[in-house]
Amino acid sequence: MTTTAHSTGDSRPRFHESAHAQVQGRATYIDDMPLIEGTLHAAPLMSPKANAQLLSLDLAPVLAAPGVIGVVTANDIPGESLLATFVHDEQIFAGPQLMHVGQVMGLVVGHSHIQTRQAARQMQLQAHSEAPLLHARDAMHAGSFVLPQVTVQRGDAAAALSAAPHQLQGSLEIGGQEHFYLESQIAYAIPQDNGHWLIHSGTQHPGEVQHWVAHALHIPLSQVRVVCRRMGGGFGGKETQAGHLAVWAALAAHKFGRPVKMRLDRGDDIVITGKRHPFSHDWQVGFDDQGRVQGLDSVQLVHCGHSADLSGPVADRAIFHTDNAYYLNDLRITSHRCKTHTQSHTAFRGFGGPQGVLLIETIMGDIARQLDLDALDVRLANLYGVGERDTTPYGMKVEDNILQPLLQQLANDCDYRTRRQSLREWNETHSVLKKGLALTPVKFGISFTATQFNQAGAVVSVYTDGSVRVNHGGTEMGQGLHTKVCSLVAQVLGLPAAQVHASASDTDQVANASATAASSGTDLNGRAAEIAALQVRRNIATCIAQADGCNADAVVFRQGQVTSPVRQRSFTEAVQYAYGQRVQLWSDGFYATPKIHYDRTTLTGRPFHYFAYGAACSEVAIDTLTGEYRLLRTDILHDVGHSLHTEIDIGQIEGGFAQGLGWLTTEELVWNAQGELLTKGASTYKIPTAADMPLQLKIKLWHEPNREDNVGGSKAVGEPPFMLAISVYEALRDAIAAARPGQAPIQLNTPATPERVLGAILAP
Repeated sequence: MTTTAHSTGDSRPRFHESAHAQVQGRATYIDDMPLIEGTLHAAPLMSPKANAQLLSLDLAPVLAAPGVIGVVTANDIPGESLLATFVHDEQIFAGPQLMHVGQVMGLVVGHSHIQTRQAARQMQLQAHSEAPLLHARDAMHAGSFVLPQVTVQRGDAAAALSAAPHQLQGSLEIGGQEHFYLESQIAYAIPQDNGHWLIHSGTQHPGEVQHWVAHALHIPLSQVRVVCRRMGGGFGGKETQAGHLAVWAALAAHKFGRPVKMRLDRGDDIVITGKRHPFSHDWQVGFDDQGRVQGLDSVQLVHCGHSADLSGPVADRAIFHTDNAYYLNDLRITSHRCKTHTQSHTAFRGFGGPQGVLLIETIMGDIARQLDLDALDVRLANLYGVGERDTTPYGMKVEDNILQPLLQQLANDCDYRTRRQSLREWNETHSVLKKGLALTPVKFGISFTATQFNQAGAVVSVYTDGSVRVNHGGTEMGQGLHTKVCSLVAQVLGLPAAQVHASASDTDQVANASATAASSGTDLNGRAAEIAALQVRRNIATCIAQADGCNADAVVFRQGQVTSPVRQRSFTEAVQYAYGQRVQLWSDGFYATPKIHYDRTTLTGRPFHYFAYGAACSEVAIDTLTGEYRLLRTDILHDVGHSLHTEIDIGQIEGGFAQGLGWLTTEELVWNAQGELLTKGASTYKIPTAADMPLQLKIKLWHEPNREDNVGGSKAVGEPPFMLAISVYEALRDAIAAARPGQAPIQLNTPATPERVLGAILAP
């Protein structure tokens, strides 16, 4: 975009924009908001059965409980009884078919949160239950699916497998993951004048909440305003499923004509909401003597839960990332989207990508063991190259490829070859403690695969005192989006970052905003805000140029000053002068991601604007008598392009790695035979702690800016680092191999708990 003025200044903030308030406990979340007089509270009536037919329901004990003023059921929905999801297959309130334990059947509404929760437990029902389908393999056998199967193929996988000098086959069970955000799901619905509504929602997608609430209330979208100042974590769990709370609270407020707040208790939140999709993989691979893949046949069974939610695009992205960093010429991937009697699984950091990347990295490790080669050499031999080896199975060219130099630099920086020899000597002389080492890459596509979501809007307002406010369609969940957007606006206007502030995400300010997801929050909203700020700057510069008799491009915005060849003004003086000349001091900005195109029917095209790259090398030690292990060291080299905020980017890399580590090692979801989730609190579901992190953790950023024209030369950093933790999983398998004779593949399903590690060591 051309500009008529330029600017420089100290626009890089030291701190996250809410850091001081959060540390001091002054950052306001929805649960901290003062309640309007007459506000009621709602709690869910949850199904105690999975795959059951409701025979009778007695709510009299609920209504008789202290503090209760009524209940909300499907009969109280003015609009359709189904949520306004893309597939349109999920009931707002369950019944008469109960799909999973914890499915919400209605609401109790009363005077306090505690009273309504206690009253909900008094519900009595009778239902006829049948054995629930709890695993994708059982659903596959029963022909139970939420969506049709999808197949992507290139070349002739069967012929390539048959002709390859070596073949392997195997299976891999990948567990799910609970989001475990600090702030549980919450919404506060407030009736307004003339049939309008204000919804405070802890959501990553205010526009979708607006759509869902309007659909349920049977009113136009313009009558629903959704506001979100910040969330206490999201990780994808508040992309769609925050909408449930908003709809439920709005229906209760509609019935009783009073504001209604609904906040889920931690245990109820875990039981009601969906998780990261578990996957079941079956695969066959053919390869040559150097470990180069000749053919791959992958069958992917996706555990979707009882409804589609976002399972379709999650499963698609798993397909898109099955190649990860490797050129695969002849392959076939078949994806089955299986319907089970569990929570409806949903978006989670990486959005299916980790489940695809883990598969191919497992295969690379097994190929290396089969051939008695170093796994890094096998990975290097299969990397995307140039020319005929630069196109993905879905038809997108890898034009910004830095894989080989990035992996080589990390291997040199962490002294991989020397440490590999040291580990070999250690393992030869130690019988109980074995060590493993693995270096794995990440190539992650950045953009929504649903092309229409790759757009954003923003409004930048400059006030006559020189202060600046920016509003954009993204949401802040702790990841630093507002901080980065404010710094971009400050840079355009040549101001200190502290002079620019972000307001709450608000559907009344930016209509039809996309979800803050797919790692695209800064790419989209940052560029939209930058465009808006450039227009405001152009307006001021043109006004000053007319006054000083110079060209607008000679006006410089720097360090809070606006300088022409004739004179210097403070930014505030320039703004006040422009205001006096009736110059527009606010502007909107709009950005649509260029170059992308994607055919959903064939799963081909260019679904991503660019790729983000990274690599990690991890070293572990395992106790072969117990299966217990320690993560000794991790070295990371990650590509964020030109960092907009180094501290935030490194924090995202650390956090993503830690969350990936939990997914692969400690976080285990367990359902009993009746479909009840048993791991529903911190005492039974183990997220990683500081003790699980490596004793040595070194993080470096790749030195090149984004080769695509992205905002500030940056690259997305939210999701790609999550998959760096796969290096830990592969290091564990490397250590297990050192404890076992032979070169057979190491079967290690995830999460790789000590029990599973010990089982892999003892496997025949």
